[in-house]
Amino acid sequence: MKIVAVLGSPRAQGNTATMTHWLLDAAGKLGAETQVYLLNRINFQGCQGCGGCKTKEDHCVVEDDLAPVLAAVKDADVLVLASPVYFGDLSGQMKCFFDRTYSFVNPDFTSRLQSGKKSVLILAQADPNAASYEDIYPRYERWLKMFGYGESYRLQATGVFEAGEIKGQGEVLKQAEEIAKKIMV
Repeated sequence: MKIVAVLGSPRAQGNTATMTHWLLDAAGKLGAETQVYLLNRINFQGCQGCGGCKTKEDHCVVEDDLAPVLAAVKDADVLVLASPVYFGDLSGQMKCFFDRTYSFVNPDFTSRLQSGKKSVLILAQADPNAASYEDIYPRYERWLKMFGYGESYRLQATGVFEAGEIKGQGEVLKQAEEIAKKIMV
């Protein structure tokens, strides 16, 4: 089982990364092969709206450091998207990445990806109210389903801001381990 995690937080050791690594470590113990990409350390652009992925090629035609990440996502069995919540949405880094996944659909909006893949959306927010940003997961889950991701899971931590605060939320870390078990089935 190949798992690719895309981290949208600029903090490499922050709560989002901690949650992601907790899930990946649990999956690794169950035999998963994992790969992590930290978007803040990758030189890439957002979607250019050029249409090249619909008219010239079957993949994104922008030549930058995101090309191998998109290829790895395409080959993976499981995609983990991890982002802090910034201003009621994913981080800018993650949004730019997600826009580039437009290349995963054909001109008629059918998927170019193999069906049956699994996805996990990990969100960390400072706001302690879990309902404050309930709209984020369904918005991106809709696109993931269109891409052909069958099973989709959400792991959310609330009330975390300072790096390391997530370690005090044992229930969230336990949920990460449970999701790891589910995606490995």
